[in-house]
Amino acid sequence: MTNLLKNFLTLLLFIFPIIISAQFKNIKNDIFWDTQNRTPIYSQGGGIFRFQDPTSGTEKYYWYGVQYKEAAIYRKNPSVTLKNATFESVTCYSSTDLVNWTFEQNVLTEQTAFPDGKPTWVGRLGVAFISELKKYAMFVQHGSEVLIALADSPTGNFSMHQKINMEPLIGTTNTGDQTVFTDDDGKSYLVYSYGKGRNKIYVSEIGIKEGKVNLLDCTKVFQGQSREGNCMFKYKNKYYMVASNIYGWDSSFAYYLVSDNIRGPYLPTNDMQIMKGSEEDYAHVTQTGFFYTIKGSKQETVLYCGDRWADFAGNGLGYNQWFPLSFDGDIPYFNSLSSWNLNEKTGEWTVGADNNFVKNGSFEADRNKIPSNFKPIQEQLLGWKTEIIKGNKISTTDESSPTLNFFNTEEDRKEVIGEKSLQISDKVDFSRKISQVISSTPYVALSDGVYTLTAKIKNTKSFEELTMYAKSNNKTFRLNITDVNPAWKTISISNVTIKNNKVEIGFLASAKANSFCVIDDITLVKNKF
Repeated sequence: MTNLLKNFLTLLLFIFPIIISAQFKNIKNDIFWDTQNRTPIYSQGGGIFRFQDPTSGTEKYYWYGVQYKEAAIYRKNPSVTLKNATFESVTCYSSTDLVNWTFEQNVLTEQTAFPDGKPTWVGRLGVAFISELKKYAMFVQHGSEVLIALADSPTGNFSMHQKINMEPLIGTTNTGDQTVFTDDDGKSYLVYSYGKGRNKIYVSEIGIKEGKVNLLDCTKVFQGQSREGNCMFKYKNKYYMVASNIYGWDSSFAYYLVSDNIRGPYLPTNDMQIMKGSEEDYAHVTQTGFFYTIKGSKQETVLYCGDRWADFAGNGLGYNQWFPLSFDGDIPYFNSLSSWNLNEKTGEWTVGADNNFVKNGSFEADRNKIPSNFKPIQEQLLGWKTEIIKGNKISTTDESSPTLNFFNTEEDRKEVIGEKSLQISDKVDFSRKISQVISSTPYVALSDGVYTLTAKIKNTKSFEELTMYAKSNNKTFRLNITDVNPAWKTISISNVTIKNNKVEIGFLASAKANSFCVIDDITLVKNKF
């Protein structure tokens, strides 16, 4: 072999991993997103659709959603939860890889949405291509009805076409929540819930009726417990109806039903199942928003695009949280990841090198004071186990029960994320263990190696023991907190060696009555070498 050939092969070996790596692009959750031009992305309650670019003729992804006035305010100062949802515009972003997005324009403005100058609720929308008219139709909730707006291109100015009173179809003038789903044959459907109580879900085909864009039919596919965030995806020729619980702006389990036909029957009948993987952190602190199915050259991958209404719920950073789903046959599995990589061409995905493996590490999944006898009735913090060794027992009904989480003040939220943190305290002398076991799932490996465990802590005196620990393969790594921390302090254990793909992390505390400790923003990330 000549030296020239050897050098060429060496160069290939060097370049090939770079090319492969470049095809996978990182999606990071738990942060606010920006466009390629580093401008903020404001898109809530919308959807992604694939249309032809009107200029080049090539297909692109177009992402539509609402920009609320409060989104920019909260992004600048996430220490205060905001009460109102003030519509400013429907935004449109475009992409060729589902990761890097370019702002196109505000495609539905206040002037179009409120021609009479009277603001109302605008949100929960999607866009469908109407082939008969060669126009794009936006369906969006508008006050107590559904507004249909039309445009000549995906990025054009949408103008008011008509408003639909839903009462003749379902008995209420409005929909509960709604999204638009486009099937493989190009037909689009409105997926929506009953306007009062939201205990029914419907599917209606979108088309032309009496010369106008409208809903052609109405099929009830679910009636049972109230649901919101209604949306749909298709995978391996099966239809999945997905929704969240009725928790206001807060996060929820992801629920689903499955059918071989878009109009049903969806099984199990009227009994939505909790999507595996979403149980320990309420689907990574989201509500179901919408889905997009990538049919790549190597695999079909469904993107779960969750809404995190952080501006109105105060539950962390970021409005858009996206995750890849996995499947065991026709059973979906939610992969709760803070960082992952997507190859849009092949449909493949990998876990990000900086992924945080802790579930509910900022304690935002828990919407009430825990333990709670309010909906949902909950004794333990989601994803965590609290063992009372000494002190008052945990109870949803006994007032002497310790409260396991703390509602952060505005000053706290300048240092830590979100409204809530872990609380370790009691009215009597106490001893307590709080733990979480982390291990590989069928689809995400907790690979062996060295990790760093971090947390933020604030505590009073009178703790006989206050320890952060990690235990793997019968070896325990400890950090004893011996000082008083009146202000938030970051603590870490940088040499946590994980073996056999499993680790227990947690805190041990023993203290006198009314001693107080709060912990927040716990992370477990693999070290880079």
